[in-house]
Amino acid sequence: MTSTPEPSNKPQPRQANKRGAARLAAVQALYQMDVAGSGILEITAEYEEFRLGKEVDGAQYREADAQWFRAILSGVVENQKTVDPIIRQALTDDWPLSRLDSTLRAIMRAGVYELMQRTDVPMAVIVSEYVDIAKAFYEDDEPKLVNAVLDRVARRVRGEGKGKDPER
Repeated sequence: MTSTPEPSNKPQPRQANKRGAARLAAVQALYQMDVAGSGILEITAEYEEFRLGKEVDGAQYREADAQWFRAILSGVVENQKTVDPIIRQALTDDWPLSRLDSTLRAIMRAGVYELMQRTDVPMAVIVSEYVDIAKAFYEDDEPKLVNAVLDRVARRVRGEGKGKDPER
């Protein structure tokens, strides 16, 4: 079993609800699939049986909305050929998708998938949740990058958002 990225021990911005916990678990599962080359069925079964709402290596995983977790995970996998080019367009030319580490790619893929497919969820909620996930793993500029990319994508796919497009 490959280890998944663990959030740093610094205080979390706010407590995650069941969907927030599902988003975090989906990001960790996407990371694990990317790094270990694991398949979606194997990862889904592992998370549902051993991680979601369970204690793992002394850490208690939050109870998560398993259906939301599965929807994000399968949605990213099924739509990755659409999601990745959208992320590439939102990044500046000097930051290709391949330059991002696996955790950051997983956060952006999940966020972009939700912005594209989950129009029942407000854009601000999606962006905020994934920025919070980024803050759990990173202390520097990565959460700002997640915010900027998801905001650009929201403007393109939903006509919502505040920022400006990168110079091309």
